[in-house]
Amino acid sequence: MRALRVGNFSGFYGDRADALREMLTGGEVDVLTGDYLAELTMLILGRDRLKDPDAGYARTFLRQLEDCLGLAHERGVRIVTNAGGLDPAGLAEGVRRLAERLGVPVRVAHVEGDDLGAAHPGALAAHAYLGGFGIAACLRAGADVVVTGRVTDAALVTGPAAAHFGWQPGEYDRLAGAVVAGHVLECGTQATGGNYAFFREGDVRRPGFPLAEIHADGSSVVTKHPGTGGFVDVGTVTAQLLYETGGARYLGPDVTARLDTVRLAQDGPDRVRIEGVRGEAPPPALKVGLNRLGGFRNEVVFVLTGLDVEAKAALVREQLADALAKAPPAEVRWDLVRTDRADAGTEETASALLRLVVRDPDQRLVGRALSGAAIELALASYPGFHVLAPPGKGAPYGVFEEAYVPQDTVDHVAVLPDGRRVTVAPAPDTAAPGPLPEPPLPEPLPPGPTRRAPLGLVTGARSGDKGGNANVGVWARSDDAWRWLAHELTADRFRELIPESRDLPVTRHVLPNLRAVNFVVEGILGAGVAAQARFDPQAKALGEWLRSRHLDIPEALL
Repeated sequence: MRALRVGNFSGFYGDRADALREMLTGGEVDVLTGDYLAELTMLILGRDRLKDPDAGYARTFLRQLEDCLGLAHERGVRIVTNAGGLDPAGLAEGVRRLAERLGVPVRVAHVEGDDLGAAHPGALAAHAYLGGFGIAACLRAGADVVVTGRVTDAALVTGPAAAHFGWQPGEYDRLAGAVVAGHVLECGTQATGGNYAFFREGDVRRPGFPLAEIHADGSSVVTKHPGTGGFVDVGTVTAQLLYETGGARYLGPDVTARLDTVRLAQDGPDRVRIEGVRGEAPPPALKVGLNRLGGFRNEVVFVLTGLDVEAKAALVREQLADALAKAPPAEVRWDLVRTDRADAGTEETASALLRLVVRDPDQRLVGRALSGAAIELALASYPGFHVLAPPGKGAPYGVFEEAYVPQDTVDHVAVLPDGRRVTVAPAPDTAAPGPLPEPPLPEPLPPGPTRRAPLGLVTGARSGDKGGNANVGVWARSDDAWRWLAHELTADRFRELIPESRDLPVTRHVLPNLRAVNFVVEGILGAGVAAQARFDPQAKALGEWLRSRHLDIPEALL
């Protein structure tokens, strides 16, 4: 059976609007997938729905589809998207109305059952992460467009692959291969040079979107349409494989994919082959993402210019101490960011930033009383007093939490194009993931001269968020660099290089096939991205910070 060509046209809510047309016109493709959902997106949609009960899905998808639905129909390309968000049935109906208005005969289906809000009162959104077999049922019934709510990102690929090849639950190696391909595609251009550590090795001004040629055995080749920007090589695929992952077991509702079995090989220009992936039975529980309002937040950023930065910061803190003491918010955080330089040639580079962030369930305690106290200092504080922006009355912030429910307690339902409702059975076999033995490390490099230099000269890295945790995947680009990296970059060395992780649990996972180590730092992001607990709330640049840190690196690698 011929390979199934699955492409991606969206990696997040707000991605490039013309990507759908680009993927439809740029080359051959069978299925296009659009990933719109993230932990933060579910919170945004939940807040939107408070104002408008019909606002629970990604409306930008309908605008993209209006321009391209006829083209997709002409070319026989099916579209699978999780843009349904909190209301997949509502978006499916919106697609039908659009198709009728455009005169395009399109069969629309959707997947539901992920919404567990009734069991979690008070949550803005509570959704189980479903697998791909609901999508497969819709496609097997002839759907041209399939809309889902909260499925795993990889399910957008495993569902079409299962439908095309006739895979059944329990075919773990094939499903695991499709999960890996789906994980590479899910973030769009991050697989084609976007956000890539070695971005200077290609033209990434406008990277093309990726696609995967998936084969019946679950192996695949990741590529992109000819003539599009960016590039696909073992490094770009490795970077995306490590993104937002943990250990060797990548858990999902249909299969647990073993990332330690993945083998990558360059298969020609802009082509990377993925093979050897092994799968195991999925865990007995489904992950549930819970988004709720955590309270209210306010922020003031004071600009401190020139001399005596530390003394200026101390003065502001003392002056605001009374205001904060009268009605103390639940959380008060001060951060002095020394962006200033001595004898600077511009005022900006002569300035440091003092950031005050307050949080409390009561908006009054972070609102105008605090803002007023800060602004009243305008003529009565340090020389050169000004702030980046006037503080407001305090804005709501969200909190993300994980929960787990048994697979057989979730009603996973495929609503077919003719309106029939088909229940999707939970996985027939499950297995609680146990510990894996630590893989053997390569032989260390022989002793030799070293030079103090940035880690990023010999390694790439990519980092991301999962709730309050962050992961940083670091990979070597040669066997010798791997021999050094595997022994040098331990969890303890990571803590030395990233000081804010020193008091947090840090776990290192070794993935020899990828010449990579993956670090999971628990709690570094507080209550998740929406809580904005740190300067980089999604840890997107944590890996680049790590690459900039200096170590004693063997001269033979430099």
